[in-house]
Amino acid sequence: MNIQLPDAVTLFFEISNGADPSRVADCFAVDANVIDEEKKHQGIKAIESWQRQVREAFSFTVTPLSASSAGNHLTVEARIVGDFPGSPLELDHLFVLKNDRIQSLEIRP
Repeated sequence: MNIQLPDAVTLFFEISNGADPSRVADCFAVDANVIDEEKKHQGIKAIESWQRQVREAFSFTVTPLSASSAGNHLTVEARIVGDFPGSPLELDHLFVLKNDRIQSLEIRP
């Protein structure tokens, strides 16, 4: 399925799929936050560190399946397949966008 996503979100999924984690500064706002597995990562350095840690712990791919938006809120359902317990999973990625950047992201079942 070919889904049209904002550039910042497309870059996020590229990073999630193995692109250089230092590129989070190109898609997240400086004061952005991410909530994943009930843990909050605040700011570019913390988000980059989170991406590096996840990549070191597991090998996986993330494939967006569908997207819906309302205003600056975008929900992307994605399939994650890899060498982690419970694979594969389908998780919702709840983005809030501001000035063409990701202001916040929550990943949840």
